[in-house]
Amino acid sequence: MIIGLLLTLLTAASQAQQPTDRVITVNGLRIHYLEWGSTDKQPLIMLHGIGRIAHTFDHIAPHFASRYHVMAIDMRGHSDSDWDPKAAYLVEDYVKDIEGLAQQLRLRNIVIWGNSTGGRVAQVFAGLHPDLVAAVISEDVGPERPREIADGMTARLKQEDEKGWASEDELLAQLKTGSPRTGEDILRAYAHYGSKRRVDGRIIWKRDPAIGNGFVPTELWRFVRDIKSPIIYILGGRSTIVPAGTQEELRKALRQAQIVTIEGVGHYPSEENPTEFLSVVDKFLAEK
Repeated sequence: MIIGLLLTLLTAASQAQQPTDRVITVNGLRIHYLEWGSTDKQPLIMLHGIGRIAHTFDHIAPHFASRYHVMAIDMRGHSDSDWDPKAAYLVEDYVKDIEGLAQQLRLRNIVIWGNSTGGRVAQVFAGLHPDLVAAVISEDVGPERPREIADGMTARLKQEDEKGWASEDELLAQLKTGSPRTGEDILRAYAHYGSKRRVDGRIIWKRDPAIGNGFVPTELWRFVRDIKSPIIYILGGRSTIVPAGTQEELRKALRQAQIVTIEGVGHYPSEENPTEFLSVVDKFLAEK
């Protein structure tokens, strides 16, 4: 009897950690997002990087569910959200969708967190809407995307979309090789939810091949300088995406900004060292 009760409680706890799938139509596109927590709590929006998906937050979103209304977005052209018919995938295009989502759901006092391209979207949204944003978490990305980064990513996306993989397990094996510091459960969710089978049987990413068209050299200082809320830049010690010079400019432009480096990790600190990352985020949010 006691064992049965414990199993019931454990099952309920596990189910409470599972997200609810939601869809909202903004700018003529169906945008899919995952939801944790109660809608009457402060909103926490999570935005992924280029080519990635909302489910890459599965391992970390439940941590916030008791305190926030957590929404992890599949940005346009990615995973279960619609592709844009005009292939509009600049940072500003993604921002328009978050604006539409915030307006329709009447979101205020928003904590917005993005990694990689999602971090650029978060910064621009916060600069444009200081009245809506309570805090910003930018994961290993600043206001600038230099040409060498833009060109390399576009070529890699094109190659992946053309070649594909024989199976989901083969895709997972490649992800593990490319991200050796990331837990297998995170990579498995990415491979499973972010892929589909092509007509010839090959596994390919579930994304618009045109998303690379928006991954261009970018400079967002005009938006970033207008951010009024507390903001933290959490950087990977192995990453060079936000160099020392940019960090210094951020400190000058945003007196309220915090910059924290997590040593031993690369471009996705929240995946490579979620324990330390959560510690940094919890401290930041407790202080704001």
